[in-house]
Amino acid sequence: MTPDMLALDPTLESIDIPRDEEGPVFEEPWQAQAFALTVKLNEAGQFTWSEWAEIFGAEIATATSKGEGCGNNAYYLCWLAALEKIVSHKNLLTVEQLAGRKEEWRYASEHTEHGQPIELK
Repeated sequence: MTPDMLALDPTLESIDIPRDEEGPVFEEPWQAQAFALTVKLNEAGQFTWSEWAEIFGAEIATATSKGEGCGNNAYYLCWLAALEKIVSHKNLLTVEQLAGRKEEWRYASEHTEHGQPIELK
């Protein structure tokens, strides 16, 4: 994560997620993948950081109001929910395509040996 990303996402400063000297550390590969996909979609011009921050902030507020806690896993579950919403809002995938892709990931993760990268066919 770049220092620019830290400046764009003030929630990183207030949420207790694991960090090293370079920034947040991902506990699970899916967290890094969701983060990278978000960055790539932004770089491709699919949405602005302001649009992202609005949707992501709403996900964190909703989770907080439900008492769903904080920490690395909860943070990235909010991140993933926000990513799904912005992809839907921007019509990058249909609801059916998104559901199909989620099912492909679920299947692939269940059929991938522990420690190996998950690959979609």
